[in-house]
Amino acid sequence: MEAPVLLLDAGERECPIKLKQRSAPFIAVLNHDAGQVRTERGQMVDPIMVNFPLPLMTATLFVGVAVMVWGLELGPRRANVMFAGLLGLCALEAILVGLRFGYGVDQLIPVQRALPLFLGPMIYLSFVSLTVGASRFRRLTLLHLAVPVVILGMFWTVSDGLGRIDWLISGSYLFYLVALYLLWRKGPDALSYAHVEVSRGLSNGILRGAGILVFVLFLDTAIALDFMLNRGAHAAKLISYGSLPLIVFTLAALITIPRMLNSPQAAKPATPSTSGRDAEIEAGLGALMRQDQLYLDPDITVQRLARRLHLPVRTLSAAINREKGKNVSQYVNDFRVEHAAKMLTQGQDSVAIIAAQSGFLSRSNFYREFQRVYGQTPVEFRKSGAPKTAATD
Repeated sequence: MEAPVLLLDAGERECPIKLKQRSAPFIAVLNHDAGQVRTERGQMVDPIMVNFPLPLMTATLFVGVAVMVWGLELGPRRANVMFAGLLGLCALEAILVGLRFGYGVDQLIPVQRALPLFLGPMIYLSFVSLTVGASRFRRLTLLHLAVPVVILGMFWTVSDGLGRIDWLISGSYLFYLVALYLLWRKGPDALSYAHVEVSRGLSNGILRGAGILVFVLFLDTAIALDFMLNRGAHAAKLISYGSLPLIVFTLAALITIPRMLNSPQAAKPATPSTSGRDAEIEAGLGALMRQDQLYLDPDITVQRLARRLHLPVRTLSAAINREKGKNVSQYVNDFRVEHAAKMLTQGQDSVAIIAAQSGFLSRSNFYREFQRVYGQTPVEFRKSGAPKTAATD
C-alpha cells in the first residue's frame, strides 16, 4: 500500500512530506525535494532527494539530554547511569524507527518493537535509584528488567513472534504509571539518597516521567486500535502528529532540566504535633546541623542525616514536616542561607563564592532559597544593611 503524501505550501513550490506507517510512536519521515521533482506512475523520483527521518533528529536530542544528565549532581552515581541509560534507550528506539521507516532497514524490527517494553521499568528505576541503597537497588533492577526479558522470551517461544506485544506494552505503561504516582506521593524526602538541594526538582520530575508514559500510552493505543479496526488507515497521521511533541519535549528538556532541579517550592503551614517527639527530633537535627555544620556539605542527603540521628528516613521527614511545615531540603537550606547572610555582612566575597562556601550546588538555587527566606536577593540584602531576621520561618 503506497504511503500517503501530504503537500505543504513552501512559497512558489510544494514541499512533499511522505509519511510512512508503523504501530509504534516516534515516527514521521521528512522527504525534502532538493532539486526538481518529477513523477512516474504516481511515485516521486529524484536522484538528489534528501531523506531525513525525524526520529533521527529526536535521537540526537535525546543523546544531548543524556550528556547533560550525566554531568548533573544528583546523588549516587547510579542515578546518573540510570537516567542516561533511559535517555539512551529512547535514542536507540528512535534510531531503529528512523532506519526502518526512513531507509527501509527491516532487519532490526524485532528489537525495535521490543524496546518499548523496557521504557516503564527504566523510568521507574531511575527515580528508585535515589530512594534505596546500592544492594537493594541491584535486586530491584534485576527484578524489573528481568520480567520484560522473560516475557519477550515467552513470546518468541510460545506465541507467534511479537504480534500482540503492543497490548502488553500498554499494560506495562499502566503498571508503571501507578508505581510512579505512588512514589511521587511520598514527597521529596523519599528520594533520601539525592542531594537535598535537588530532591524537590527530582520529585517533580517523577510527574514528568509519568506524563511521558501517558503520552506514549495514548499514542500507542490509538495506533494499535487503528491497525486493528482500519488496517492502519489513519496510522500515518497519528504517528506524524505524535513525533513533533517529542521533539519539542527534548528541546525543552535541554533548557528546563537545570531549572527544574532548582525549582522553588512554597513551604506548607506547620501542623501542630500531637506529641513532643517531633519537637525532640527537630531539636536534635538542629543541634546536629549547628554543631557539625553538615549543611556546608553540598552532597548531604536525607539518608545521611537520618543515619546520624539513628532514625528511619520517614520518621525524620515526617517530624520536620509536622514541626516546621517544610521538607528536609528546605530545612537544610535555611541553615545554608543563614550562613550565607552572615558572610554577606561580615566579608567582601562575591555572591558566587559565598553560595559555594554555604553548601549550594548552583548560584541560581542560592538566589531562590535566599529570597524565599529573606524576601530579597543576596545583593539587595547586602546593600540594604543586612536585616538580621528572616522573612519566613
